[in-house]
Amino acid sequence: MRDVAIIGASQTKFGELWDASFRQLIAEAGLQAIEDSNIVGNALDAMFVGNMTAGLFIQQEHIAALIADHTGLNPVASTRVEAACASGGLALRQGIMAVASGYNDIVISAGVEKMTDVVDATPAIATASDQEWEAQQGVTFPSLYAMIAKRHMYEYGTTREQLAEFSVINHKNASKNPRAQYPFEISVDKVLNSTMVANPLTLLDCSPVTDGAAAIVLCPAEDAKKYTDTPIYVKASAQASDTITLHDRKDITTIGSTKVASKKAYDMAGVTTKDIDAVEVHDCFSINGILAIEDLGFVEKGQGGPAVEEGITQIDGEIPVNPSGGLKARGHPLGATGIAQTAEIVWQLRGDAGKRQIHGAEIGMTHNIGGTGGTAAVHILSR
Repeated sequence: MRDVAIIGASQTKFGELWDASFRQLIAEAGLQAIEDSNIVGNALDAMFVGNMTAGLFIQQEHIAALIADHTGLNPVASTRVEAACASGGLALRQGIMAVASGYNDIVISAGVEKMTDVVDATPAIATASDQEWEAQQGVTFPSLYAMIAKRHMYEYGTTREQLAEFSVINHKNASKNPRAQYPFEISVDKVLNSTMVANPLTLLDCSPVTDGAAAIVLCPAEDAKKYTDTPIYVKASAQASDTITLHDRKDITTIGSTKVASKKAYDMAGVTTKDIDAVEVHDCFSINGILAIEDLGFVEKGQGGPAVEEGITQIDGEIPVNPSGGLKARGHPLGATGIAQTAEIVWQLRGDAGKRQIHGAEIGMTHNIGGTGGTAAVHILSR
């Protein structure tokens, strides 16, 4: 096994991009990543592209070939990776394994989703849940995460204001991120008084429907300095699974796949939570941000709400969480999210994050899940 480094990173602007097509978004992200890594297109050995459901959103399958064709990268091997909202994280993992194994030398791991102006997003996103036992019974992801939130509030005393504060911090960070979908601040009162979606979650507790793409270029660590003076090294890549249905779990306030994948990642990297300087977590809903910092081991179970309320997840806090603005405010183009998280950590470790820079960041983590945690991918990166 070879050590792996990241030599290039990119992310398009995220948002309701009415004038940008699926093809344009992935081409923009790929070109930016190639330029950032100081390679040429014909140096690529393979591409792994995370995408959840282009077949429903844009009525296009076989997107791996379409992307290679549209970006002028034929005959480079191109593979689509699908794991619901964790598609990007798994595309990154596939790229890492391809380089680590020696099978490929230079690889792009990317992600893309075109979710607006094409189809009703709610039933398309619901395909990431169990169709027979959840989606066809009328259950949506807001309602699934609302059940988790209600139970967490009951079990641990988590307050509605603590959930809202997680969204407030994300927007504060996004206000410093020019690529974010919602680069503006909000208040706890605004969250509490926004439109009810699924009690107790309101509109501002929920991540948006988003268009966007992101890309990462990987190579053997021993070769990284040929391309960049600031390579970022992959210290760990881990994946785990849980039940796809929420009702089959012993405890719906715990994402088991997150706990298992993060334990594997810490062991692989030889670090603990105390060594992590920045973490991008999968906050598709405010409650999942709180679950994430608990299940990743940053705080004890049930203490996520108080931790957020006390400000320890702020950029200048003890555990800086989602400096990008997270899924809530940076945006959540399903297949691109895990790659965008990685790009943010790369920029933080390089010292290239601008006004949202975490001072002295040396080790970062990404946490990307699919559905309600049926899949989890956790990565640890270092300078």
